[in-house]
Amino acid sequence: MHSLLLRLATTPSPLPTPTLRDGISEDQVTPGLLGFIMTAFFVVATALLIVDMVRRIRRVRYRAQVEEERLAAAAAADIDAADAQDGLDGGTDPAAPDANGNGPAGGLSRPRE
Repeated sequence: MHSLLLRLATTPSPLPTPTLRDGISEDQVTPGLLGFIMTAFFVVATALLIVDMVRRIRRVRYRAQVEEERLAAAAAADIDAADAQDGLDGGTDPAAPDANGNGPAGGLSRPRE
C-alpha cells in the first residue's frame, strides 16, 4: 500500500506544464477592465442585498417583539379587570361558607356569636 502511494506521489504528470499558444500574450487572457467592473458590480449588489435583508429581518423581529409586549399588556389588563370585578363582587359567592364553615347556609343568614 505504501509503495503504491509512493509511486503515485513521485510519478511526474504525463502532460507538460501548459503554456500560452504562439501569438497570445498574458494580458489577452486576463479578464481586463470589463471583468473588474462586472466583479465590482456583483460585490456591490451583493453587499446591498445583504444590508437590505438584515434591515428587513430586524424589522420583522422588532414587530414580533412589539406584538408580544402588546399581548402581554392586554393579558395583564384582562387579569387586572377580572381582579377588580372580583373585588366588586366581594370575591366569593355570598351564599357559600368560608374556610371555617361560617357563612349563610342555604341563603339564610345566621347571627354571629
